[in-house]
Amino acid sequence: MPFNTAPDGAQTFYKDWGSGQPVVFSHGWPLTSDAWDVELKLVADHGFRGIAHDRRGHGRSSQTWEGNDMDTYVADLASLIEALDLRDVILVGHSTGGGEVVRYAAQRANGRVAKVFTAGAIPPVMIKSDKNPDGLPKEAFDDIRNGVLKDRSQFYQDLSAAFYGTNREGSQISQGARDDFWRQGMTVGLKAAYDCVAAFSETDFTEDLKALDVPILIAHGDDDQIVPIHDAAYKSVELVKNGELKVFSGAPHGIAGPYQDALDKELLTFIGA
Repeated sequence: MPFNTAPDGAQTFYKDWGSGQPVVFSHGWPLTSDAWDVELKLVADHGFRGIAHDRRGHGRSSQTWEGNDMDTYVADLASLIEALDLRDVILVGHSTGGGEVVRYAAQRANGRVAKVFTAGAIPPVMIKSDKNPDGLPKEAFDDIRNGVLKDRSQFYQDLSAAFYGTNREGSQISQGARDDFWRQGMTVGLKAAYDCVAAFSETDFTEDLKALDVPILIAHGDDDQIVPIHDAAYKSVELVKNGELKVFSGAPHGIAGPYQDALDKELLTFIGA
């Protein structure tokens, strides 16, 4: 299995499928690069090079005690892109990964990035504060941390319902998709799963969005129960210079079922397949 060595020595597992212009995928919490397998094959089948990594602490990457924060995640992504000497990169990020790719493109890209595509992404900032009165209260994220600590296996099983919207009438998401969410979540180290809650809820990407100098497509489901669209995509598109908002009616946070089919068509159009 291929690994890249991060600046602090952590080993980052990655998948590298196909050839052509690189499309680099960054996954959400508490998932792994496996969440992008369909899209990796899709872009590779259309003449692109699909690359996705397991964030540190997740999946097959090193479970470090330190470094479970957004700036280190971005440094790991930069290290991988530089090690593979990728140019003209199209970045794709879901949820936490959406924040990761936005910050990388704004702060670390050094001309390597051509476009950014996010889905259900966390920017500009999730947590409620005086500056962000519409955000979610800290208690909501404390509940996530407590769930991870108390019984993460059951917590992930329960969370998958809101993640994929199976608690909505007419949901077409299978039990298998929910089971795979649990499977991936259980590969995440406990420390990483706990620390990443602060990374995805408290990191402020406002200045990163303002600094983006490449086109960005911001995709979001309007029934996202994890990252509410009104406090994320609607605000983000107002901050970027060259952005487009694509709202998927009735879509949940997790990329599966009919939402995945529609999102993947949008992705292929955006990358020029």
